[in-house]
Amino acid sequence: MTQLHPIDMKQMRQDFIRFAIEQKVLRFGEFQTKAGRLSPYFFNAGLFNDGASLKHLTQFYAQTILVSGINFDVLYGPAYKGIPLAAGTAISMMEQGRNMPYCFNRKEVKDHGEGGNTIGAKLQGNVLIIDDVISAGTSVRESIDIIRAAGATPCGVVIALDRMEMGQQMHPDEKKLSATQEVQHTYGIPVIAIATLDDLLGYLQNDEQMVQNLQAVKNYRNRYGVPHE
Repeated sequence: MTQLHPIDMKQMRQDFIRFAIEQKVLRFGEFQTKAGRLSPYFFNAGLFNDGASLKHLTQFYAQTILVSGINFDVLYGPAYKGIPLAAGTAISMMEQGRNMPYCFNRKEVKDHGEGGNTIGAKLQGNVLIIDDVISAGTSVRESIDIIRAAGATPCGVVIALDRMEMGQQMHPDEKKLSATQEVQHTYGIPVIAIATLDDLLGYLQNDEQMVQNLQAVKNYRNRYGVPHE
């Protein structure tokens, strides 16, 4: 994937949705979410499970990060799904001319050898967290704690798909926030997504083979969705 000008990002997001469907990472049917809701679609980034699909996926991550213009010093991938995402994205960014260090955490702290609870580059400066999705925000919260404990600064989160769905918290003005908005509001850092639910709806509307899923996703969006500010 070559580096794109920002005006091409809408097409890139549509390309990502198509890619996720082709890889059967994005599926349609009836799925129960962690929040107990019955969703007409399901996104499982763990199914990007071979070299070709992981390379293509992390090219989307790298392009999204580069176009965002966010300033960071280290990529951080929370275990476990974030580990290949951080490593692959570092490679993809290097291929586009920006060589960045990356780091990931251990699930259990190692008390021998090099010790510690992270592997890879030292956590320092501004750290960009890379993950697949934000559901309850637990992974982000744990990542921020680890980054701050190391004396570094979390500066943002990049994810594959923003479901734009109501989270668990209530904003002071009594508006419901999405899971990504909760992270932004709680920690004061941006959340950048390769694609959003709006991009998915746009794709379904324009694809003859997938349009039969459009109404179910629209209904779910109307019931649980939160608009972007």
